[in-house]
Amino acid sequence: MRVVVQRVSRASVTVDNQVVGSIRRGLLLLIAMNGQESREDLAWMANRCVGLRVFRDAQDKMNLSLEDVDGEILVVSQFTLYGDCRKGRRPSFIQAGDPEASDKLIEEFVKILRTYDVHVETGRFGAMMQVELVNDGPVTLIIDR
Repeated sequence: MRVVVQRVSRASVTVDNQVVGSIRRGLLLLIAMNGQESREDLAWMANRCVGLRVFRDAQDKMNLSLEDVDGEILVVSQFTLYGDCRKGRRPSFIQAGDPEASDKLIEEFVKILRTYDVHVETGRFGAMMQVELVNDGPVTLIIDR
């Protein structure tokens, strides 16, 4: 499981010219599965994302979590996070999980996220999505499990 976390002021995802998910201040999670994830892995990642202290406190230090700032989450599937570019000029996606299994895993991940006191929106798995975001400072992290 690989997640790119971006701290955003706002973000939205559009499919066929229709906004399917939109958040205000919070985290945009670009997520890819390799198909080997357990429920424990999904729960660990959800807890990690919700609890990350990446929002600024009164002293301008990254010291507050999503829950502390009443933030929201937008989850967007992104199998290309498993693109291996070490050889040749075309990425290899051998490490990416089977689409059907990955879709179910992402759905389970979103269900776990929703057990926290956090508003969660999603993109549409397998669709051609356009993601629009406004970074809240250049904060981008990669989390692997």
